[in-house]
Amino acid sequence: MTDLFPPTRTAALEKLQAFVPKAGRDYAAQRNYDRGPGQHDNVSTLSPYLRHRILTETEVLEAVLGRFSLSSAEKFVQEVFWRTYWKGWLEMRPAVWGGYQKGLSRAWDQVQTQSGLRSEWEAACRGDTDIDCFNNWAKELVETGYLHNHARMWFASIWIFTLRLPWDLGADFFLRHLYDGDPASNTLSWRWVAGVQTQGRNYVARASNISKYTEGRFAPLYQLTSNPEPLDGPPHPPRMDSPVGDRLDPSKPTVLILHDDDLNPGWLFDLGLKPLATATLDSTGQISPLYVAPQVKAFKSALMNDCTTRWSSSIGPVTAALKTAKEIEDWAKSSGAEQIVAPYAPVGPAAKILNDIRALPIVRPLRAFDRRAWPHATAGFFKFKKKIPELVGAIKGLQTV
Repeated sequence: MTDLFPPTRTAALEKLQAFVPKAGRDYAAQRNYDRGPGQHDNVSTLSPYLRHRILTETEVLEAVLGRFSLSSAEKFVQEVFWRTYWKGWLEMRPAVWGGYQKGLSRAWDQVQTQSGLRSEWEAACRGDTDIDCFNNWAKELVETGYLHNHARMWFASIWIFTLRLPWDLGADFFLRHLYDGDPASNTLSWRWVAGVQTQGRNYVARASNISKYTEGRFAPLYQLTSNPEPLDGPPHPPRMDSPVGDRLDPSKPTVLILHDDDLNPGWLFDLGLKPLATATLDSTGQISPLYVAPQVKAFKSALMNDCTTRWSSSIGPVTAALKTAKEIEDWAKSSGAEQIVAPYAPVGPAAKILNDIRALPIVRPLRAFDRRAWPHATAGFFKFKKKIPELVGAIKGLQTV
């Protein structure tokens, strides 16, 4: 963790500064190549910081488009917006996250009752299959908390269509080990590979593609299922309205909750927030019914410590690692608060805990970036990306040509 992804905003800014010169044509030409652990200089590797908003999308876009035009950095800018798109899509269809959790529970029951499935699942998680590339990716994930995006797609396809393991268990394996794992991007990407997100269209890993983009490190000839059918899945639930967030009244006695979806609270202070006290939320117990990798817990905890240290003059006394709505309510009351403020948490573990707060009003402002972008995630990414120039243009001073 400390070598590849130091858990500080300073490290995130340094990584961004080092990547910016490569965000144009270099990125477009090289981004699909997976050169192995510690060799991912052709991509930004900013995702663990963006996922926790220790670094924000706006900051990244400002840095890149301060050097390149939108057309020159189009591929990278689109990758930044993929995460935004997935979040918006799931915000308008939160039942999909609930469906994944139910599917995971069913799959875990099967693992516990079917010895053959359990041994196959354990072998896949250990990287102990007959497929060398898959084994290497499984071990890289567990050891580093990161995988190149192309490797994630190949891995998921092999898990689902060659090893024939439940996709829900694969998504859970990623979510428990990735530093950048979040419910929207992870769940919906696995659904896309399986063929249940864009229904009837799956992603198939091919030996030739793996060989090309690993530059010959792997060539799983005759080991992969060649033309699998997409999995069946239920139709998408009806689309809800995109959230707009709550209005903050900073005149009321207030406490602040910081969670792992937004560890950059300066924008709340710009709205006039002056909290009596602050607490951090530890929602890792809600990530999975299985064990979450200790390094993921440690990474999140360290990022929260970095955040509270940086903002110590603005947040009051800090209480660390509250885990339940009841703990939050008791702490807020003891602090003399009339309301609890938290940056809007998208669908996932933090949101689930915050949604259970009843004893005091909870106010959840939404960043302008999300409020502008999420409503456009109504269909596929192709439709969404047509809005990117407009969304970029809403960020003051950025180039859109």
